[in-house]
Amino acid sequence: MSDFLVELGQNQTAMNIIKALGLPIPTPQTLAREKGAYAEQQLKGYKVLVGAADGSTAVKPMLKTVVDAGAEPIVVGYGDGTPVLVEAGEAAGAKPTVLAPHATPKGLKANGLVFDATGCKNADELKALYNFFHPLMGKIGVCGRVVILAALPEGEKDVAAQTAARAVEGFTRSIAKEIGKKGATANVIYVEKGAEAKVAAPITFFLSKRSAFVDGQPVRVTKAIKVPAKLKATGKLEGKTALVTGAARGIGAATAERLAAEGAHVVCLDVPFDRKTLDETTAKVGGTALPMDVTDPNAPRAIADFLKDNFGGVDIVIHNAGVTRDKTLRNMKEHLWDMVLNINLKAILDIDEVLFGEEIINKDGRLVALSSIGGIAGNMGQTNYGATKAGVIGYINARNGEAAKRGITVNAVAPGLIETAMTAAMPFAIREAGRRLSSLSQGGQPEDIAELITFFSLPASAGVTGNVVRCCGQSLVGA
Repeated sequence: MSDFLVELGQNQTAMNIIKALGLPIPTPQTLAREKGAYAEQQLKGYKVLVGAADGSTAVKPMLKTVVDAGAEPIVVGYGDGTPVLVEAGEAAGAKPTVLAPHATPKGLKANGLVFDATGCKNADELKALYNFFHPLMGKIGVCGRVVILAALPEGEKDVAAQTAARAVEGFTRSIAKEIGKKGATANVIYVEKGAEAKVAAPITFFLSKRSAFVDGQPVRVTKAIKVPAKLKATGKLEGKTALVTGAARGIGAATAERLAAEGAHVVCLDVPFDRKTLDETTAKVGGTALPMDVTDPNAPRAIADFLKDNFGGVDIVIHNAGVTRDKTLRNMKEHLWDMVLNINLKAILDIDEVLFGEEIINKDGRLVALSSIGGIAGNMGQTNYGATKAGVIGYINARNGEAAKRGITVNAVAPGLIETAMTAAMPFAIREAGRRLSSLSQGGQPEDIAELITFFSLPASAGVTGNVVRCCGQSLVGA
C-alpha cells in the first residue's frame, strides 16, 4: 500500500508549498528487514556494544548468545562488571574488544547495544543505565537495536529490587522514542531467576532485522518450560505441523510463508468462499488447504479430526482469523456484534477446547493468538472488536498455566497499523494518523507480524510464554 504523505514529500514543488504553510512532512527511515529463512548465524557481521551492571546474572548467556549468533562483541567497561564480561566472551569463543566509556571509536556505528541490568536492585544502582548508555547514544546505527535485560519484578523479594526492575521498562520505552527516527528500536527482556540460560532466542530476535516493527516492548523469560537440549541451527521447524487460520491472505498468508520457510508443514485454513486465494497461498508454501468457516458449530470437531487423522496432531496453532465491523455502539446492529465476537473470540475458545481437551496439540507445542492494540487501548466505533482482542489477552493469561504442564507455550501478538487490505479501507485521515503516531512513524508490514509469530513458534523460545507483545512500531495508541 502506498504512503501518500511520504510520496508527497518526494515532490519538491509540493515540499516547498507545505514548508511555506509550516506543515511537517514525515520522513520515516526505511526499516531494514530480513528475508527468507533463518541463517545459521543470524547476526553475522554485526558489531554489538555490551555492558552489565555489577552483580548482574545473565552476563554469560548474554555474551554467548552474541558470539554464537556471529556478532562481534565490544565490551564497554564499567566497574566490577568488565572482567566478568571479558571472561564470558572468552568462554564463548571470542576475545571481546574492551573500551572505556568514552573511548569508543569516533566513526563507530553499532548494530546493537545490549546491557544486563539484572544486577540493579535499588534506585541508586539504576545509575548503571545512565553510565552505559549516555556516552553511547550517538553510536547507535541506522536501524540499530537496543536490548536491555532486567530482573523479573515479581520474582524479586524486596520492594526496592522490584521497583528498580520495573523502572528499566520505562527507561527502555523512552530510549525507543529517542532513536525511532533512525529506524532503531529498543526492547526489554525480563528474566526470572534461574531462567538466564533461556535468553538466547529473545536476545537474537530483538537484535536481528526480523524485529523491525517490534519496539518499546517487554518480554518475560521464565522457568516454566524447558528448552530442548538439541536445537537446529537451520530448518528450525522441520518435522512440525502448523495450523494457521485466516491463512488465505494478509497476515495469515505471510505467517504461513514464514513457518514453511523454517520447514513446517502448514495447514492453511480459511473460509470456503475464498477457496481460490486459499489454494494459491497453500500451493505457494507447499502446505495443505483446509477450507472451513471457524464459526461453523461443527468446525472444532472437524479441525481436530483432520489434524489427528492426517498428521497425528499439530505442533503449532496460529489463531489469526479475524474481522472488523465498525460502528459506534449506538448504531451497531446486533448481527455485527455477533459476527465479530464469533469469529475473533468464540471460535478460538471452541476450537481450543477440543485441541487441548483431546491433546491434539502435541507436547511442547506452540499457540499464538492475534490480539490488537485496539484490545489494549480501545478504538472509537470498535466496541465489538476491542472486546474480542482484549478477550484474547485474557485467554492467553488464563490458558498459560495449564498449557505449560505439557510444555506448550501460549502467547499473543498485538498488531498496530499493518498495511493490509483491512487498513487500506480505513478513512485516509485515520490511516495517516495511525502511521505517524508511533516512534517509527510508519505502518508495519504483514511480514513483521509473521516474524514475531515465527519467533514465538520456535523450540528455542520455550522460555517465552504468557506474553502479549505489541508489534506496532511503539504506537502511542495503547502505550
